Amino acid sequence: MVDMDMMKLIEQFPDEAHCRAALEKLRWPDGVTCLRCGNVNIRNHFTRDTYDCGSCSYQFSVITGTIFHDTHLPLRKWFVAMYLMCESKKGISALQMKRTLNVAYKTAWYLCHRIRAAMTEANPSLLKGIVEVDETWVGGKKKNVGHGNRDNKVMVKGALERGGNVRMQVGKHASRKELHAFIRSTVHPDDTHTIMTDDWAAYRGIGDDNTQHVVVNHSAKEYVRGAAHTNGIENVWSLLDRSIMGAFHHVSEKHLDRYLDELEWRFNNRENPYLFRDTLVKLLTAENLEYRVLTEQQ
Repeated sequence: MVDMDMMKLIEQFPDEAHCRAALEKLRWPDGVTCLRCGNVNIRNHFTRDTYDCGSCSYQFSVITGTIFHDTHLPLRKWFVAMYLMCESKKGISALQMKRTLNVAYKTAWYLCHRIRAAMTEANPSLLKGIVEVDETWVGGKKKNVGHGNRDNKVMVKGALERGGNVRMQVGKHASRKELHAFIRSTVHPDDTHTIMTDDWAAYRGIGDDNTQHVVVNHSAKEYVRGAAHTNGIENVWSLLDRSIMGAFHHVSEKHLDRYLDELEWRFNNRENPYLFRDTLVKLLTAENLEYRVLTEQQ
């Protein structure tokens, strides 16, 4: 599953049997074990794609206990959907997924959100070295209001390790308390020697004995001063903006965190030749996201 492309996807997974075989190899690389008791004495019911434990008689399949379990969608369509979400730099809308998979819009929307939720990193590593920090505002525009009005927008905080990973999070206020807390939660306290920000006053005081705080004075039209700049995280904002405006067109505040998780996963794995395989593993281990959770009112 290295350097997957659409032709390889079609060739390697021509039917459900090949999809199940791939999932089995990823879920049990050392051989099938019972999901209930862990026994290796397994009998395979080939006609029903199920396994029967010789110890406790528990019957299960390779998709039992995974987000694939309660779906009527063929695994091949899951694989195609996952591939498209991994390889589309700006993401892919539920409407486009509907047309590609030939499914109902509701099915495509729910499918995309379940894959998106699986892309969340539970315990991401802290950023280190040189870290660029910035915030942006996303959302629709209001009519008859002046430039800079943010009543209809949501703040997103971001930190980028130069040449490394990005961390993004939905925020409430661009305050000193909130921005400093975000930096402390994403940046390694000992292995970070420089934090670069713009001249927003809330960032003041983030440096310490181990970490220098370098400010780029955007208010004075200064954007690059030698190695001092925040161009990397601003490029991420550009990608986020193109994703929302170009692919998704509209993203509700309730679901914004999941879209950030998707962009973060794709960006952080931009040089990973095993992205397709690693995303499959995430789907096998992720908790199921119920439809009612997605649709219930906040």
